[in-house]
Formats: sequence, structure tokens, C-alpha cells
Amino acid sequence: MNYLAIVLLTLCSLSSLAQQMSYEDFKNDAKTQINLQPEYGNVQKSQVEKDEDAAFIKTVLASDTTMHRGSEHLVSLGFTHLYQGDIETAMRRFNQAWLLDPKNENAYWGYGAIYGTFNDYDAALVQYNKGLAINPNSTKILTDKATIYMMRFQKGGSIDNLKSAIDIFKASYLIDKTNQNTLFKLSICYFLNNDCKAALNYYNDCEKLGGTPVSPDYTKALLEKCGK
Repeated sequence: MNYLAIVLLTLCSLSSLAQQMSYEDFKNDAKTQINLQPEYGNVQKSQVEKDEDAAFIKTVLASDTTMHRGSEHLVSLGFTHLYQGDIETAMRRFNQAWLLDPKNENAYWGYGAIYGTFNDYDAALVQYNKGLAINPNSTKILTDKATIYMMRFQKGGSIDNLKSAIDIFKASYLIDKTNQNTLFKLSICYFLNNDCKAALNYYNDCEKLGGTPVSPDYTKALLEKCGK
């Protein structure tokens, strides 16, 4: 069995989303629409735009009561749109989340996810690092940052990328040992690093918690190569 091919297929499925547009189209649209640029491109807004922002914030506060709660709500909406393949609407929601609370690290988690979806790993890391500067203990961002390095390795990068992925996944794991996404991907990393013991340990821990992200193909490859 070609174990590497199966694991690479698993990794591709982890990063794939039903995109409705190309990255080039997205970047072209972003040139003329600041709400498609992280932090609205940090441009000086017109008075009309400022008034629109104020009206939006007032509407949000009427239902979500605080800026942070409203921001978190919009992050959630952004990921819903992202998973549906509506990249531009997702970016608009993440920007609105940032507008409400610039110190909400999850807005940067969303920005990073946008660029990760387009396989722009450098741009994704810039956004994840901004989020981690706000909250270094965000397991969601740490795990997605590690995934970028794992994908770089998958795309033919050096072994240093895999080592970086393992280090960051382990840092995330130490903060939250119940994150199934972290456990699953740690198992994959150790599988790729030919450490069957660690790969099985993290796989089994993930399974005990429900094993939600584990793919059947990976299970088969792991058990055939490493046993139970």
C-alpha cells in the first residue's frame, strides 16, 4: 500500500473547501473592496463609511449586548460562509468581527483560514501570528498554524516543516488535550515521521474522544503500517 499517497489524500481533504472563485479573482476584487482586505486594508475611511460602521455597531449591540459577543458571533458566521465556499462573504464577516473587537484573536483566525483555503501559506501565517500575539494560548490558531506547516511538507517542503508542525501541535495539545483536530493531526505528523508508537497513541486518544475528524483511509493506512 502507498501509505504516503493515502496520508497526502487525507491532508488534501482537510484543507479543501468548495470554492466558488479563484484566488486571482478574490485578489482582484479585494483591490477595489476594502472589506475583502484584512482589517479593511488599514485605510482611512470616508465619513459615509464611518457612519455606516456606527450604525452597524448600534444594530449589533442591540442584539448581542457587547462588542466582544457580537464579534464572536460574526466569527462564527464567517466560518459558516467559509465552509459553504462563499469566501468573500466570509471575509466580510471576519472584518466586521475585527471592527467590533480588534483584540479578538479569532478575527485573525478567520483571516488566516481564508488564505489557508487558497493555499497562500505565507499570508495565512501572517494572520495567525497576529492572532497569537493577542492570545498565545489560542489552541484553535495554534492547531491551524501547525496545519499550514504540515501542508507545506505535504507539498514537497523540507522535513523542517514537519518538525515545526509537530512542535506547534504539541504546544496546542499541552493547552487543550481534548481537541480532536489537534490529536488527529499529531497522529498524521508522527505517521509521516515514521514514529508508529506516537502516531497510534494520538490516534487512540482522538478515538476515545469520538474520533470525529479521523478519515477511514487514514485509519486503514495507520493500522496496516503500525498495527493496533
